[in-house]
Amino acid sequence: MDAHRISKEAGLTEGHWWQRGKDLFLTISLTESPLAPDYDRSAMTTGIVHIGVGGFHRAHEAAYLDRLMRRRAGAGGGAAAAAGGSCLEWGICGVGLLPGDTRMRDVLTTQDHLYTLLLKHPGGLRDPAVIGSIHDYLFAPDDPEVVLALLSAPTTRIVSLTVTEGGYNVDDATAAFRTEAPGAVHDAEHPGEPTTAFGYIVEALRRRREAGIAPLTVMSCDNLPGNGKVARTAVVSQAAMSDPELADWIDGNVAFPSCMVDRITPRTTRADVAELQRALGVEDAWPVVSEPFTQWVIEDDFPAGRPPWEEVGVQMVDDVVPYELMKLRLLNASHQGLAHWGRLLGIEYAHEAAADADIAAWVRAYLEREARATLRSVPGINLDDYISTLFKRFTNEAIADTLSRLAQDASSRMPKFVLGTVRDNLTAGGPIRLGTAMVAAWALGDEGVDENGKTIAIDDPLADELLLLAAAQKSGHETAFISHEGVFGDLATNERFRRTFVEELEALRRQGARARLRALAGRTRAA
Repeated sequence: MDAHRISKEAGLTEGHWWQRGKDLFLTISLTESPLAPDYDRSAMTTGIVHIGVGGFHRAHEAAYLDRLMRRRAGAGGGAAAAAGGSCLEWGICGVGLLPGDTRMRDVLTTQDHLYTLLLKHPGGLRDPAVIGSIHDYLFAPDDPEVVLALLSAPTTRIVSLTVTEGGYNVDDATAAFRTEAPGAVHDAEHPGEPTTAFGYIVEALRRRREAGIAPLTVMSCDNLPGNGKVARTAVVSQAAMSDPELADWIDGNVAFPSCMVDRITPRTTRADVAELQRALGVEDAWPVVSEPFTQWVIEDDFPAGRPPWEEVGVQMVDDVVPYELMKLRLLNASHQGLAHWGRLLGIEYAHEAAADADIAAWVRAYLEREARATLRSVPGINLDDYISTLFKRFTNEAIADTLSRLAQDASSRMPKFVLGTVRDNLTAGGPIRLGTAMVAAWALGDEGVDENGKTIAIDDPLADELLLLAAAQKSGHETAFISHEGVFGDLATNERFRRTFVEELEALRRQGARARLRALAGRTRAA
């Protein structure tokens, strides 16, 4: 994507002029961009309410819908348009619940809810698009009743979620809803004044039931094993705290399809904003960047209707589980491996860790020896090709994803991406050493210093607890870290896991991360 000058003669008068050297440039708004959507956004209505609008949602679900709307608009009177109209009834209204969501509200409001999606290919190629499928955004604390009214409207047929892996208030070890959590208690005691995503959904479903309006579909788009089941647990359990009869009705009448989502989407940086302005001459306070690869597999269970996503490459299937396990236990687990080994070695970026021969060899060994054996057959997917594709994606230097982002919320991510594989292999009598070594690398990293003596920042909702356990571990209590039952559950008492963990932690201290990586991957004689 080469920078280009927009001249006064171009006929564009909106925006403001700025100078670089002797050249005069016009910075235009997203609505004036030639990349802006070609469909009539003024005709859009809300069919989907999405809770938790962030970079991933804007690079994934919203991008798929934008592509669908463009396709239908481009079809004119053709077969695609005749099959189901323009799809403008599936416009997205984003909803934010947390204080930090005010920035998203303000940015999207000032940009007519448009933003730029910038795909970064290896070698420097950039592929930009202006996404228009989000046509409204509500910050729920501003006016909770407006959000509830929208969720209760007959035209709203899907509520989708990206509230992070840890945002479902479900215990990783027991899979039970945490009824003692302050948000859950508040929403049970004051159901008409919700504060959590699940409180809003429960109250909206209650209103729909009382008004005789068909229930909407609840679709989790978070990286969770059985995310539909987890969403069901959260919504039904929240309802049961205040109205058991409503909970039974929800359980019997509301669809919670599972889906597998995949697109690496790093945080947007100031450099990304500046690059976009230089290259395209557009003002965008919060673009989103991602890799070119994208995949979405959805369980086809939408009684209230859905967009024809299959027209734009979404796989609509009867059973998501094989795809879901493949992605969580191969891609997401690999990310954890890159993060925890890479940070011990003082590496900052994912592509640098993936290009490191010792880390790459360890990741491939873990996938092939331990993770792959726990997977089911995945229809239409060659797992050898899938694993090879992962390494091509991970080494895309243009993405510049940080290991600190991948390591974030490890107390929630490791149980979902790695510990399930360890458990399955324990049950089957399979190998667990590589997966357990990854846990040891995480535990050692949480002691807070890499092998170069530099500080490792810990960004985790359980940071206070884990740091205390890591300190005890450092002082000689070797199994302190894995004693956290909320993270490790029954693994904390499994003798084989405990023994292997202690062995790997001791080997890491004695040999150092690089030598241990080599030994584990078979690049040198194992200790």
